[in-house]
Amino acid sequence: MTKHFNITVSGKVQGVFYRASTKHKAEELGITGFVRNMSNGSVYIEAEGQMPQLSALIDWCKIGPTHSKVENVHFIPGDVMDFKGFEIKHF
Repeated sequence: MTKHFNITVSGKVQGVFYRASTKHKAEELGITGFVRNMSNGSVYIEAEGQMPQLSALIDWCKIGPTHSKVENVHFIPGDVMDFKGFEIKHF
């Protein structure tokens, strides 16, 4: 069954290829949704897929790409939106 999570990642997560790395990881895991930078310096992700893959993405988010410094990952379930792919959004 497809699940949906709204994920907020805070710390040093902008300017370190966090969005591009998230897109790559999500596509590798078969997850759909999007990632975008927020004006407060955090990164916001909406992700859909099966629980094992979503858990793997959340675990990855806690580490992030090489130059990031993740301080917190907050995630809550949301309504399934039936995304067709995974994209980087600009605000």
